[in-house]
Amino acid sequence: MKQVIDTCGWIEWLTNGKLADVYAPYFAQIEKVIVPTLIQYELYKWICRERDTGTALKIIGLTEKGTVAQLDSNIALYAADLSREHNLAMADAIVYATSLKYNALLITSDKHFHALPQIKFFQK
Repeated sequence: MKQVIDTCGWIEWLTNGKLADVYAPYFAQIEKVIVPTLIQYELYKWICRERDTGTALKIIGLTEKGTVAQLDSNIALYAADLSREHNLAMADAIVYATSLKYNALLITSDKHFHALPQIKFFQK
């Protein structure tokens, strides 16, 4: 099954955080990972702030080894519906809508996702 690794998972893995080991198997199969462009945005912004632009661009290159999913009108409108239905913030709704559109499992540690369908949730 395809997976979407939420931004929190990327950060855990990149920083060798407490949950890095539980995320590692998903990164080992990067060809199965769907990467919403919104996650590229969040990662680039975070890495530029925490490190530098060069490092950020290297990580974005890694994200492109998966399947990059563009934000289009279908996903945007679906995300708006999911946002209303599940009380999700815009970014979370876009990531979730993308995972559902691609029939992918969303891998995350963000609590607001834990009860939703097609989620693999890791407690922080």
